[in-house]
Amino acid sequence: MKLVHLISSVLVLCCASWGSAQEVRIEKDLAYLEPDRVEKLDLYLPAKADKGQRFPGIVIIHGGGFTGGDKGAKREQNIGSTLAANGYVCISINYALAKPGQPTWPRNLHDCKQAVRFLRKHAEKYHVDPDHIGVIGGSAGGHLSAMVGLTDAKAGLDPMGPDAGISCRVQAIVTMYGPAELRKDTVKLPGTREQVPDLYKLASPVTHVSKDNPPVLLLHGTADKLVPVTQSEQLAESLKKAGVEHRLIIVEGAPHSFDLQPKQRDLRPLVIGFFDKHLKGK
Repeated sequence: MKLVHLISSVLVLCCASWGSAQEVRIEKDLAYLEPDRVEKLDLYLPAKADKGQRFPGIVIIHGGGFTGGDKGAKREQNIGSTLAANGYVCISINYALAKPGQPTWPRNLHDCKQAVRFLRKHAEKYHVDPDHIGVIGGSAGGHLSAMVGLTDAKAGLDPMGPDAGISCRVQAIVTMYGPAELRKDTVKLPGTREQVPDLYKLASPVTHVSKDNPPVLLLHGTADKLVPVTQSEQLAESLKKAGVEHRLIIVEGAPHSFDLQPKQRDLRPLVIGFFDKHLKGK
């Protein structure tokens, strides 16, 4: 990746992508939440777009155990630049993080869903096709990506506010080594699993599997010591029973937390191919 141009917070990169070489424009630290929120987003998009040209949108959700992580981490940069170089408008977001005694649920999920609305609201400005939006994330971001994609308005988890009339639905999900069922206590929820079992169930992606879910690509490594690969296998089995189009890719020897180019296997053809199929109709 070669830096070509720099003006203020706007970067233009020449990206050697999987399928092509295309310039990518990056705009950093854009507001997408309420004016008092410190959480911002980074925008990755093709540097050149013809008048009226539209690209599918992708929301990138970082990991970090619901308590850390950042939109500009190496993994998120890898995903954003790779997808933008292949004809996608991506936003990598920061969202509400939990602290001991300060749970964030469901605010963190609301932030992620609001990011989907941001793409639709600003579709003309950023050349986004509002009818074709996907989501991708790893670890905690994988969990939140699944929750964004698997939950509809009936789940009661869509954010309110002035943009409530804009859909939060996505048309494709990539979840990377994220928990499918919350089996351990987590600081993001107000209480332990024993104290509020129904809340832990509500916050588990596997709970929301239905025949109406969009297609799902699951990526997980066999050497993951933080989130067992059985979590993705469980979600894949639930998707299979519901008749949801999905694919589970188990990366032999890969640990927890990898980008689209782990040393064990180049995942770019899979991810780009998946999004191309479901968001571009290729």
